[in-house]
Amino acid sequence: MTGYGRGIAERDATRVTVDIRAVNHRFLDLKLRASLAPALEDAITQKLRGALERGAVSVSIHIDRPRSVVAIDRLAALAVHTALARLAHELDLGGPDLATVLAQPGVMTAGEAPDDGEAPVAAAVDAALAQLVAMRATEGAALAIELTARLDELARARETVAAHAGTVAAELARRLTDRIGKLLGEVAVDPARLAQEVALLADRADVTEELVRLASHLDQARALVAEPTAAVGRRLDFLVQEIGRELNTIGSKSARTEISTAIVDAKATLEKLREQVQNVE
Repeated sequence: MTGYGRGIAERDATRVTVDIRAVNHRFLDLKLRASLAPALEDAITQKLRGALERGAVSVSIHIDRPRSVVAIDRLAALAVHTALARLAHELDLGGPDLATVLAQPGVMTAGEAPDDGEAPVAAAVDAALAQLVAMRATEGAALAIELTARLDELARARETVAAHAGTVAAELARRLTDRIGKLLGEVAVDPARLAQEVALLADRADVTEELVRLASHLDQARALVAEPTAAVGRRLDFLVQEIGRELNTIGSKSARTEISTAIVDAKATLEKLREQVQNVE
């Protein structure tokens, strides 16, 4: 599923901004763009892999920290102010202002900014990840409705096949009788032999087992779609493959036009389902 999340964390003078973008992908393809210590980068990667199962995920981490900081030596400032105030009094001048005190050597010093460590980065990643997961959950709810609709269509196709499958034996008997009648004319045909041939043909065309397995696969798929917090994409992938296998078998055994038509429609629905399942984590 697609999604976007941004997290911002601040500590002292350091500001960390994390952007996470995810688009559909069959597996988890994680790309991290940041200049981090190897240990911190590995920790972030493991956190993301633990929270996301599929998708092409791009993570951008920007750390904005001051290159230097200014410190004021209070003791030096007081000493300077005292000396300047005394001199001003002797010269009958006004007292020194703050700018004059700060401008004196030793009062203000510049140094390197302290390294705030990984805390701001981890907090920003957590915030961005939470936003991404929430967005994907919203999309997942809408996707679940679509998947359920496709599964309903497949269930109706299965019911159509099951309804016509019960008349296959009678249809085969009629066709075989008509064909023999055209070939042999008035020659009598052994009813027992005819019944045996019909039974063989009916057994080859029997799709009872396939219909049972198809119903089971559809029920399992429904149960997975109903799990809003679970990562079920790969299991749904597997079930889609199994549903396709059963439809192909039923289609190859089909002895009635109604069944063949239902299978063609079901395969078209299955392709739509397959495309949507690729979006499921």
